[in-house]
Amino acid sequence: MNTYTQKTDFTPVDQDLYAAAFRLLDPDPTPAPARPAAVAVPAQVPLTAAAPVRLTGPVEKTLTDALTFLDTHGWARYSLINSEGARCSIGALRAAAGSRSAAYRDAGNLLLDEARRQHGKKWEAIPAWNDSHSGAQVRSVWEAAIRRAHHMNI
Repeated sequence: MNTYTQKTDFTPVDQDLYAAAFRLLDPDPTPAPARPAAVAVPAQVPLTAAAPVRLTGPVEKTLTDALTFLDTHGWARYSLINSEGARCSIGALRAAAGSRSAAYRDAGNLLLDEARRQHGKKWEAIPAWNDSHSGAQVRSVWEAAIRRAHHMNI
């Protein structure tokens, strides 16, 4: 195979300009001095992956704060707030949420859904369910709802 080179109109490269451009890109092209053989090289420490940071979602936070409120102030039946300051489940949700926000609504829906899972589908509202069960049964539903919110990352 024969390759023929034709004359082109390319301008020859100015070698000094070419070298100056590379000095600008790599200002210190000299290699680092080698380590003496007598110096021990420190062992590489493997990087451990940091555990992923998980943020608490607004529903989980509302449920957790409401259960903490019940633990602190007490749980009540048959009234939103009793004379000693204890609250029913709805009262605790309202106290934790601060307003009837989306987190309040979603936390209430999740709590009622968990109450229906544990105590039957007949419950139409949290107050009726709250007033018909013991403190231990109510707490069990709260804890399960918090776990569900956690696993759902909401």
